[in-house]
Amino acid sequence: MKQLQQRAQVLIEALPYIQKWAGQTIVIKYGGSVMTDPALQAMVAQDLALLRYVGVCPVVVHGGGPQVSEMMRRLGKEPEFIEGCRVTDAETMSIAQMVLVGTINQELVSAINTAGARAIGLSGKDANLIVACKKESSVGDLGQVGEVVSVDRAAIDLLTSHGYVVVISSIGVGAGGESYNINADTVAGDIAVALEAVKLVVLSDVPGVLHDPADPETLISELTLEQAQTALTDGTVSGGMIPKLQSVIRVVESGVPFAHLISGGTPHALLMELFTDQGVGTMIRR
Repeated sequence: MKQLQQRAQVLIEALPYIQKWAGQTIVIKYGGSVMTDPALQAMVAQDLALLRYVGVCPVVVHGGGPQVSEMMRRLGKEPEFIEGCRVTDAETMSIAQMVLVGTINQELVSAINTAGARAIGLSGKDANLIVACKKESSVGDLGQVGEVVSVDRAAIDLLTSHGYVVVISSIGVGAGGESYNINADTVAGDIAVALEAVKLVVLSDVPGVLHDPADPETLISELTLEQAQTALTDGTVSGGMIPKLQSVIRVVESGVPFAHLISGGTPHALLMELFTDQGVGTMIRR
Protein backbone atom coordinates (compact mmCIF):
# COMPACT_ATOMS: atom_id res chain seq x y z
CA MET A 1 0.00 0.00 0.00
CA LYS A 2 2.82 2.42 0.87
CA GLN A 3 4.43 1.88 -2.52
CA LEU A 4 1.11 2.64 -4.23
CA GLN A 5 0.73 5.81 -2.18
CA GLN A 6 4.24 6.91 -3.22
CA ARG A 7 3.30 6.37 -6.87
CA ALA A 8 0.15 8.42 -6.37
CA GLN A 9 2.20 11.20 -4.77
CA VAL A 10 4.43 11.33 -7.85
CA LEU A 11 1.36 11.88 -10.02
CA ILE A 12 0.04 14.57 -7.67
CA GLU A 13 3.38 16.39 -7.81
CA ALA A 14 3.30 16.21 -11.61
CA LEU A 15 -0.30 17.47 -11.95
CA PRO A 16 0.40 21.25 -11.73
CA TYR A 17 3.13 20.92 -14.35
CA ILE A 18 0.93 18.83 -16.65
CA GLN A 19 -1.74 21.53 -16.37
CA LYS A 20 0.83 24.28 -16.98
CA TRP A 21 2.45 22.77 -20.08
CA ALA A 22 -0.65 21.21 -21.70
CA GLY A 23 -1.19 22.77 -25.11
CA GLN A 24 2.32 24.25 -25.15
CA THR A 25 5.14 23.47 -27.58
CA ILE A 26 8.40 22.15 -26.15
CA VAL A 27 11.42 21.68 -28.43
CA ILE A 28 13.81 18.89 -27.45
CA LYS A 29 17.37 18.78 -28.81
CA TYR A 30 18.16 15.06 -28.90
CA GLY A 31 21.87 14.31 -28.61
CA GLY A 32 24.68 12.68 -26.68
CA SER A 33 25.05 9.01 -25.75
CA VAL A 34 21.27 8.62 -25.63
CA MET A 35 21.42 8.46 -29.44
CA THR A 36 23.56 5.31 -29.43
CA ASP A 37 22.13 3.49 -26.39
CA PRO A 38 18.97 1.54 -27.38
CA ALA A 39 17.69 1.38 -23.78
CA LEU A 40 18.03 5.14 -23.27
CA GLN A 41 16.53 5.82 -26.68
CA ALA A 42 13.49 3.72 -25.75
CA MET A 43 13.08 5.70 -22.51
CA VAL A 44 13.24 9.02 -24.35
CA ALA A 45 10.63 7.71 -26.79
CA GLN A 46 8.39 6.75 -23.86
CA ASP A 47 8.83 10.22 -22.36
CA LEU A 48 7.89 11.84 -25.66
CA ALA A 49 4.83 9.61 -26.00
CA LEU A 50 3.67 10.49 -22.51
CA LEU A 51 4.17 14.21 -23.18
CA ARG A 52 2.01 13.92 -26.28
CA TYR A 53 -0.72 12.02 -24.42
CA VAL A 54 -0.98 14.64 -21.63
CA GLY A 55 -1.42 17.41 -24.17
CA VAL A 56 2.12 18.74 -24.61
CA CYS A 57 3.38 19.26 -28.20
CA PRO A 58 6.97 17.95 -28.29
CA VAL A 59 9.08 18.75 -31.36
CA VAL A 60 12.41 16.90 -31.58
CA VAL A 61 15.57 18.13 -33.34
CA HIS A 62 18.61 15.88 -33.71
CA GLY A 63 22.08 15.86 -35.18
CA GLY A 64 24.44 12.91 -35.23
CA GLY A 65 28.05 14.01 -35.60
CA PRO A 66 29.70 10.89 -34.14
CA GLN A 67 27.58 8.60 -36.30
CA VAL A 68 28.43 10.63 -39.42
CA SER A 69 32.14 10.41 -38.58
CA GLU A 70 31.86 6.66 -38.05
CA MET A 71 30.17 6.16 -41.41
CA MET A 72 32.76 8.35 -43.15
CA ARG A 73 35.57 6.20 -41.79
CA ARG A 74 33.77 3.01 -42.81
CA LEU A 75 33.61 4.42 -46.33
CA GLY A 76 37.31 5.32 -46.29
CA LYS A 77 36.96 9.07 -45.72
CA GLU A 78 38.63 10.76 -42.75
CA PRO A 79 36.58 13.54 -41.09
CA GLU A 80 38.13 17.03 -41.10
CA PHE A 81 37.15 19.89 -38.80
CA ILE A 82 37.79 23.64 -38.83
CA GLU A 83 36.91 25.62 -35.69
CA GLY A 84 34.68 22.76 -34.56
CA CYS A 85 32.76 22.58 -37.87
CA ARG A 86 32.89 19.50 -40.07
CA VAL A 87 34.35 20.32 -43.48
CA THR A 88 31.51 19.15 -45.72
CA ASP A 89 32.30 18.51 -49.37
CA ALA A 90 29.69 16.97 -51.68
CA GLU A 91 30.58 13.42 -50.72
CA THR A 92 30.49 14.21 -46.99
CA MET A 93 27.14 15.95 -47.47
CA SER A 94 25.71 12.80 -49.05
CA ILE A 95 26.98 10.70 -46.15
CA ALA A 96 25.57 13.15 -43.60
CA GLN A 97 22.14 13.07 -45.25
CA MET A 98 22.22 9.27 -45.40
CA VAL A 99 23.01 8.99 -41.69
CA LEU A 100 20.90 11.86 -40.32
CA VAL A 101 17.81 11.54 -42.50
CA GLY A 102 17.90 7.89 -43.48
CA THR A 103 19.08 6.26 -40.26
CA ILE A 104 18.96 8.34 -37.07
CA ASN A 105 15.72 10.12 -37.90
CA GLN A 106 13.92 6.93 -38.85
CA GLU A 107 15.21 5.04 -35.79
CA LEU A 108 13.83 7.71 -33.46
CA VAL A 109 10.53 7.92 -35.34
CA SER A 110 10.18 4.14 -35.07
CA ALA A 111 10.99 4.20 -31.33
CA ILE A 112 8.33 6.86 -30.66
CA ASN A 113 5.74 4.97 -32.70
CA THR A 114 6.60 1.78 -30.77
CA ALA A 115 6.10 3.71 -27.51
CA GLY A 116 2.52 4.43 -28.54
CA ALA A 117 2.60 7.93 -30.01
CA ARG A 118 2.54 8.88 -33.69
CA ALA A 119 5.76 10.37 -35.05
CA ILE A 120 6.76 11.73 -38.44
CA GLY A 121 10.31 12.50 -39.53
CA LEU A 122 11.29 15.58 -41.51
CA SER A 123 14.51 17.16 -42.70
CA GLY A 124 14.97 20.87 -43.17
CA LYS A 125 14.55 20.30 -46.90
CA ASP A 126 10.95 19.14 -46.53
CA ALA A 127 8.59 22.00 -47.45
CA ASN A 128 11.60 24.36 -47.20
CA LEU A 129 11.35 23.97 -43.45
CA ILE A 130 14.91 25.25 -42.84
CA VAL A 131 16.27 27.62 -45.47
CA ALA A 132 20.02 28.06 -45.08
CA CYS A 133 23.04 29.77 -46.57
CA LYS A 134 26.72 28.86 -46.63
CA LYS A 135 28.58 29.46 -43.37
CA GLU A 136 31.70 31.49 -43.96
CA SER A 137 34.95 31.02 -42.04
CA SER A 138 38.04 33.19 -41.98
CA VAL A 139 40.19 30.09 -41.46
CA GLY A 140 39.15 27.98 -44.46
CA ASP A 141 36.36 26.80 -46.74
CA LEU A 142 33.84 24.69 -44.79
CA GLY A 143 32.05 23.45 -47.89
CA GLN A 144 28.35 22.74 -47.43
CA VAL A 145 28.16 23.84 -43.80
CA GLY A 146 25.19 26.14 -43.37
CA GLU A 147 23.63 28.81 -41.22
CA VAL A 148 19.89 29.12 -40.71
CA VAL A 149 18.30 31.93 -42.73
CA SER A 150 14.66 31.20 -41.92
CA VAL A 151 12.33 28.57 -40.46
CA ASP A 152 8.92 27.92 -42.03
CA ARG A 153 6.76 26.51 -39.23
CA ALA A 154 3.73 25.66 -41.40
CA ALA A 155 4.49 21.94 -41.83
CA ILE A 156 5.29 21.53 -38.12
CA ASP A 157 2.06 23.30 -37.12
CA LEU A 158 0.03 21.13 -39.48
CA LEU A 159 1.45 17.89 -38.11
CA THR A 160 1.37 18.80 -34.41
CA SER A 161 -2.23 19.99 -34.76
CA HIS A 162 -3.11 16.44 -35.84
CA GLY A 163 -1.35 14.88 -32.86
CA TYR A 164 2.00 13.93 -34.39
CA VAL A 165 5.41 14.17 -32.73
CA VAL A 166 7.64 15.85 -35.33
CA VAL A 167 11.27 14.69 -35.53
CA ILE A 168 13.59 16.99 -37.50
CA SER A 169 17.12 16.30 -38.75
CA SER A 170 19.51 19.24 -38.95
CA ILE A 171 19.80 19.47 -42.74
CA GLY A 172 18.95 22.79 -44.44
CA VAL A 173 18.20 23.76 -48.01
CA GLY A 174 19.76 26.61 -49.97
CA ALA A 175 18.17 28.95 -52.48
CA GLY A 176 19.21 26.66 -55.33
CA GLY A 177 18.00 23.47 -53.66
CA GLU A 178 21.47 22.52 -52.38
CA SER A 179 21.83 20.76 -49.03
CA TYR A 180 23.56 22.22 -45.99
CA ASN A 181 24.85 20.52 -42.87
CA ILE A 182 23.89 22.69 -39.86
CA ASN A 183 24.77 22.47 -36.16
CA ALA A 184 21.83 20.75 -34.45
CA ASP A 185 21.96 22.98 -31.35
CA THR A 186 21.57 26.01 -33.60
CA VAL A 187 18.69 24.42 -35.50
CA ALA A 188 16.89 23.45 -32.29
CA GLY A 189 17.21 26.99 -30.95
CA ASP A 190 15.96 28.60 -34.15
CA ILE A 191 13.01 26.21 -34.35
CA ALA A 192 12.13 26.89 -30.70
CA VAL A 193 12.08 30.63 -31.42
CA ALA A 194 10.06 30.22 -34.65
CA LEU A 195 7.47 28.01 -32.92
CA GLU A 196 7.24 30.39 -29.94
CA ALA A 197 7.95 27.37 -27.76
CA VAL A 198 7.60 27.64 -24.01
CA LYS A 199 10.78 25.59 -23.50
CA LEU A 200 13.91 24.32 -25.19
CA VAL A 201 15.33 21.17 -23.57
CA VAL A 202 18.84 20.11 -24.55
CA LEU A 203 19.63 16.43 -23.94
CA SER A 204 23.39 15.81 -23.90
CA ASP A 205 26.07 13.93 -21.97
CA VAL A 206 26.40 16.59 -19.26
CA PRO A 207 23.97 16.98 -16.32
CA GLY A 208 23.83 20.77 -16.57
CA VAL A 209 25.88 23.68 -15.25
CA LEU A 210 28.18 22.62 -12.39
CA HIS A 211 30.11 24.74 -9.90
CA ASP A 212 32.76 22.02 -10.07
CA PRO A 213 32.84 20.16 -13.41
CA ALA A 214 34.31 17.11 -11.68
CA ASP A 215 31.52 16.90 -9.08
CA PRO A 216 27.92 16.22 -10.26
CA GLU A 217 26.72 17.11 -6.75
CA THR A 218 27.51 20.78 -7.48
CA LEU A 219 24.75 21.05 -10.09
CA ILE A 220 23.16 24.49 -10.36
CA SER A 221 19.42 23.82 -10.68
CA GLU A 222 18.34 27.25 -11.90
CA LEU A 223 19.90 30.37 -13.40
CA THR A 224 18.36 33.62 -14.47
CA LEU A 225 19.45 34.93 -17.84
CA GLU A 226 21.74 37.42 -16.12
CA GLN A 227 23.30 34.73 -13.90
CA ALA A 228 23.87 32.50 -16.94
CA GLN A 229 25.62 35.34 -18.76
CA THR A 230 27.82 35.91 -15.71
CA ALA A 231 28.69 32.21 -15.56
CA LEU A 232 30.27 32.55 -19.01
CA THR A 233 32.64 35.26 -17.86
CA ASP A 234 33.49 34.36 -14.25
CA GLY A 235 34.90 30.90 -14.96
CA THR A 236 31.91 28.91 -13.68
CA VAL A 237 31.70 27.10 -17.02
CA SER A 238 34.52 26.03 -19.31
CA GLY A 239 35.33 23.77 -22.24
CA GLY A 240 32.44 22.20 -24.10
CA MET A 241 29.85 23.67 -21.75
CA ILE A 242 30.59 27.21 -23.01
CA PRO A 243 28.99 26.82 -26.49
CA LYS A 244 26.04 24.90 -25.00
CA LEU A 245 25.32 27.67 -22.50
CA GLN A 246 25.87 30.36 -25.14
CA SER A 247 23.35 28.58 -27.37
CA VAL A 248 20.57 28.41 -24.78
CA ILE A 249 21.23 32.01 -23.66
CA ARG A 250 20.68 33.13 -27.26
CA VAL A 251 17.38 31.25 -27.35
CA VAL A 252 16.12 32.78 -24.08
CA GLU A 253 17.22 36.24 -25.23
CA SER A 254 15.17 35.63 -28.41
CA GLY A 255 11.96 35.09 -26.48
CA VAL A 256 11.75 31.45 -25.34
CA PRO A 257 10.87 31.68 -21.62
CA PHE A 258 12.80 28.61 -20.40
CA ALA A 259 15.78 26.55 -21.56
CA HIS A 260 17.06 23.38 -19.88
CA LEU A 261 20.39 21.55 -20.01
CA ILE A 262 19.95 17.95 -18.84
CA SER A 263 21.72 14.63 -19.10
CA GLY A 264 20.20 12.19 -21.54
CA GLY A 265 22.03 9.42 -19.68
CA THR A 266 19.63 9.73 -16.75
CA PRO A 267 16.63 7.43 -17.28
CA HIS A 268 13.46 9.45 -17.94
CA ALA A 269 15.35 12.71 -17.38
CA LEU A 270 12.90 14.55 -19.63
CA LEU A 271 9.91 13.74 -17.42
CA MET A 272 11.79 14.42 -14.21
CA GLU A 273 12.94 17.83 -15.44
CA LEU A 274 9.52 18.92 -16.69
CA PHE A 275 7.17 17.37 -14.12
CA THR A 276 8.93 17.49 -10.74
CA ASP A 277 9.67 20.29 -8.29
CA GLN A 278 13.41 19.67 -8.18
CA GLY A 279 14.23 18.67 -11.77
CA VAL A 280 17.47 16.96 -12.78
CA GLY A 281 19.36 19.58 -14.80
CA THR A 282 19.89 23.32 -15.08
CA MET A 283 17.04 25.63 -16.07
CA ILE A 284 17.79 29.05 -17.55
CA ARG A 285 14.89 31.51 -17.42
CA ARG A 286 14.14 35.09 -18.25
